[in-house]
Amino acid sequence: MRPAATRRRRRRGGQDRHASGLGRPLRVPAHRDTSAALAGIYPFLAESGLGPAGMFVGQDLHSGGSFTYDPWVLYQQGRITAPNIVIAGIVGAGKSALAKSLYTRSIPFGYQVYVPGDPKGEHTPIAKAVGGQAITLGHGLPHRLNPLDAGTRPDNTQPHTWQLQVAARRRDLIGALAETILARPLAPTEHTAIDTALHNTVTTCTTPTLPGVVDHLLAPAPNVDPRLIEDGRDLAHALRRLVAGDLAGLFDGPSTVALDPSLPMLSLDLSQVASNTTLTSVLMTCASAWMEPALLDPAGGRRWVIYDEAWRLMSHPPLLRRMDAQWRLARHYGIANMLIFHKLSDLDTVGNHGTAEHALAASLLANAETRIIYRQESDQLGPTADQLGLTGTERRLLPTLGTGQGLWRIKDRSLLIQHQLHPDEAALFDTTQRMATP
Repeated sequence: MRPAATRRRRRRGGQDRHASGLGRPLRVPAHRDTSAALAGIYPFLAESGLGPAGMFVGQDLHSGGSFTYDPWVLYQQGRITAPNIVIAGIVGAGKSALAKSLYTRSIPFGYQVYVPGDPKGEHTPIAKAVGGQAITLGHGLPHRLNPLDAGTRPDNTQPHTWQLQVAARRRDLIGALAETILARPLAPTEHTAIDTALHNTVTTCTTPTLPGVVDHLLAPAPNVDPRLIEDGRDLAHALRRLVAGDLAGLFDGPSTVALDPSLPMLSLDLSQVASNTTLTSVLMTCASAWMEPALLDPAGGRRWVIYDEAWRLMSHPPLLRRMDAQWRLARHYGIANMLIFHKLSDLDTVGNHGTAEHALAASLLANAETRIIYRQESDQLGPTADQLGLTGTERRLLPTLGTGQGLWRIKDRSLLIQHQLHPDEAALFDTTQRMATP
């Protein structure tokens, strides 16, 4: 006869070295713990997530828990070193809805949103819904922007320093516009012509405008070397297209609307401008230049800058250089740039391999430690996997992702997230109404 204590242990499910020989199942108490602890025991099954701080995004499909995200919080925690984001996915995968929900859900936390150029007008209803402003530009419309506006000087910037910054920003803008329209780099004499024309424009009027710069290029002041007329002739006629040609009435005079940095969101709607890709890119550049003084204020708080249809800018080296400069200064100014496009291979097509332009495009991806990949076509799996260093499992996953499902690569972590929308958000973010309306 076994001792009574042994029989009691067996009835309670306790372990006994003879239990396996009796054919009885081994029963142990259920164990419950936090996901942080379980991640150490089952690292491939239990994802600890990024923590509760941030905007709710949806569900982590591996752990089943809620997933939140905030690039500024992750930066403060030292988990990322760059707050910029890249989102790529085919049409209809849900990348646009994700971008819109990220920035709208951050507004109650005091964050602001800037959309320098919205080619399809998708962000206009959202700006109005959150109490922001959407400025629609187009032929025959009342709004006009002066990309040479100086903006408001930050309190911590000395007047002389501010003047130098404004002059450099204006010179860089005019040079980028001219190179884009001419489709070639500027000659040294053309840079001199720009500097001279810009200086004379600033000294002869209160608010410099593009028409003033064009006039001084075509007819320099008497004390200017006459040879600059010939040196700047092609340059002048290229810029004249902005003030008397395809974009007349948009950027050819003083601004008719003021930028209010206290608003939660500001979007520049370019959907009414029917033009080719180059002119749309120029338009987006002028619009973003008008916003720059507010964006480059270190005391401006945390701000999203949304580049939708960004491939338009990346296809032009001068505009790409301007974008790259903003990305590199994102941490200094408290900005999180969000780049939205269809496929990562768009970056690989910028310039020829080995050129400075190709390196700049690659640096945009390198300076974005959050990469969100939605469903990709089969012919894009190889380039996407190579650029992000995806595993074989992750590569095979991409073409199977459903709507709203994305592979999030945050520095050295990989998460599979199902984005979730409130019905009101789904109605506000919907971009298929024209297709659904009979």
